[in-house]
Amino acid sequence: MSVTLTLAGANDLDRLLALVTVAHPEITKPDALRKAVAPLVEGTPHGAAYLIGPPRAPVGYLILAFGYAVQRGGIEARVTDIFIRSGVRKRGMGSDAITALAGALAPHGVRAIGIEFDIDTPGAAALGRRAGMRGVDGSRVMTRKL
Repeated sequence: MSVTLTLAGANDLDRLLALVTVAHPEITKPDALRKAVAPLVEGTPHGAAYLIGPPRAPVGYLILAFGYAVQRGGIEARVTDIFIRSGVRKRGMGSDAITALAGALAPHGVRAIGIEFDIDTPGAAALGRRAGMRGVDGSRVMTRKL
């Protein structure tokens, strides 16, 4: 399966916020949510947001944080949040999005992509494995070297 992945820009803020609101109903203050998400579409060097699916009507998103790890050879991206609308889950879009992301980030010097997941989230480790990530037994972090 091929998935469309689009780097979210300032014009995508409302679409991204609509998805993040569905993914995180526990965040009940819209202003706090906007303050957390806006820097990602305004060009902060610390992270980025990508829309999954058609840019005008995305079905999901993923959010990255950037860091540096000598043991991984330099810059790494950590998927801190990934969401696919419930009606279109289980079609491989999450792992396809991470695979597409690897191809998009590697030419820019990113050496690894990691994902941390809640051990109680069904399917999270399987998603990482389908995207080519490997983890240490019992770890909640999986990484894919690029």
